Amino acid sequence: MSILFSQELPIYTALVLLVPLYYLYSRVRCRSGNPALVLPTNWPILHMFPSFLANIHNLHKYLTLVLAGSGHNFRAHGPPGTGLRFFVTCDPTNVRHIFTTNYTNFPKGAEFADIFDIVGGSLLTIDGEPSREQRAKVKGALSNPWMAATMASCCCDKDMLPMDAAVALDTFMEVGFSLLMTPSSCWKLMRWLNIGPERKLKVARIVLLEFAAEMMERRKMNPCFVGNEDEQEDGDILSSFLNDPDYADDDLLRAMIIAYMFAARDTVGTTVTWIFYNLAQNPNIVSNIRKELSPIASRKAAVGVDAMSIFEPEETRSLVYLKAVLYETLRLYPAAPLECKTVIADDIMPSGHEVHAGDTIIISIHSMGRMEGVWGEDCLHYKPDRWLSVGGNNMRYVPSHKFLAFNSGPRMCLGKDIAIMQMKTVIASTLWNLDVEVMEGQTIQPKQACIQQMKNVLIVKLKKREM
Repeated sequence: MSILFSQELPIYTALVLLVPLYYLYSRVRCRSGNPALVLPTNWPILHMFPSFLANIHNLHKYLTLVLAGSGHNFRAHGPPGTGLRFFVTCDPTNVRHIFTTNYTNFPKGAEFADIFDIVGGSLLTIDGEPSREQRAKVKGALSNPWMAATMASCCCDKDMLPMDAAVALDTFMEVGFSLLMTPSSCWKLMRWLNIGPERKLKVARIVLLEFAAEMMERRKMNPCFVGNEDEQEDGDILSSFLNDPDYADDDLLRAMIIAYMFAARDTVGTTVTWIFYNLAQNPNIVSNIRKELSPIASRKAAVGVDAMSIFEPEETRSLVYLKAVLYETLRLYPAAPLECKTVIADDIMPSGHEVHAGDTIIISIHSMGRMEGVWGEDCLHYKPDRWLSVGGNNMRYVPSHKFLAFNSGPRMCLGKDIAIMQMKTVIASTLWNLDVEVMEGQTIQPKQACIQQMKNVLIVKLKKREM
C-alpha cells in the first residue's frame, strides 16, 4: 500500500499545482472565441471536470465554442465515482433521434426529478404513461374557449408575482442549473447538511409551496372556478385540475402550480426582454413590424378606437413578419438553453457516437442556433427574414429538431400557441404606441440558469410615438 501511495503521490501533487493554473488559463482561452483553443483537456483522474468548472460562469458560450470545434458533439467525463458522464450535442440528427425516433430511451431521469423535487409529479419531471395522461388533460383544458379568453386577457393584466415568490423561482432556476453539473453525492450531502446552494433551495422551496397553497385555497373558495366546467365563464388550468377527482392530491397540485409558473411565467417574460433588446439594435426591423401593423391600426381608427391601440390576439394571429421576429429571437436566445436526458439502454447516435446506460445527454439549444453547419455563415446575425418563404407571405418550414425552442416530439410544448399569441400581442401593442430605447452603458449577457434570462435587468426609455 505504501509503495502504491508513493507512486501516485507525484500525480496528485502535480494535479494540485497544475489545476488552479489551468483554471485561469482556460478562462482566458474561452475569451478568445476561437473554438480550436477551448476544447476541454482530459486530465488524469479529474478528466474534463476542471475545464467545465473554469467556464461554469459562462457555460452557454463555452459549450457553443466547444461544439463548434468538435463537429457538434463531444463526450465529457468527471472524476471516477462521481457519475459525471456526459454526451453533449447540438446535432439536429441526434436531436431527432433523442426526442422522436427513440424517445422512450431518453427520459428526464431520476436525478433530474430529485433535483427539481418541488415539481415532482408534474410534466416537468415525469415520463411515459403518466406524462401522456397529464398532457392530455392540459391539452383539453387549453382547447376550451374560456381558457383562450383568459389567456388573452393576461396580456393586459398588470398583476405581478409577489417579490418573494419571484426571487424563489429565480433561485430554483439558477441553483438547479448548477446542480445538473454537480456530482449527485455532493449536492445530496449539501442537502442533508443544509449548507451551500441547498440551503438557498430549502428557503425557496418553503416560499413557493406556501404561495402555491394560497393560490389553491383562493381557487377553492371561488365558486366561479370550481364546479361544472361547462358552466364556467372563466378559468385556468389549475381550476380544471381542481375539478378532477384523479388529481385530488394537494401535494401534486402544488407541484403542478409551481411547474406551470416555471414553464410560463419566466419563458414568455424572458423572450420578450430579448426581443426588445434585439429590436433596439435593428430599427429597420421595427419599421417592418409597424408596416405590418399599419392596416390593422387603420381599421381600428376607422371605427373610433383610441389613438393608443391595444391589439387583440385575433388581430395579431396572421402577422407573419412579427412571428418571424419571435422565432429569430428564440433561435439565438432560447428561453430554455439546455435540455437534459438520461440514457436507459446503450445506443448509437446517428452521428456515430456511442452512449451508455446511465449517461446524461445535454442538448445545447443555445449552441444549435449558433452553428454555421445548421444555420449557415450568417448564423450569428439577427435576421428574421430567414424564417420567411419566398415573397415573405408565409413562414418557412423548419423542423422542430433543428429549432428546439418549443421542444420536439411527444414532449412538444403544449402552450406554444398561447405563448406566441401573448408575445405577439404585447410586442405589437408596445411598438405601435411607443419608441423603445435601450439605455447605453449596460452589460448584456445571459444568466447561467435553466431559463436564459438577462443577468442584469434591461433598462429602457419609453417615449410616446409620434404618428
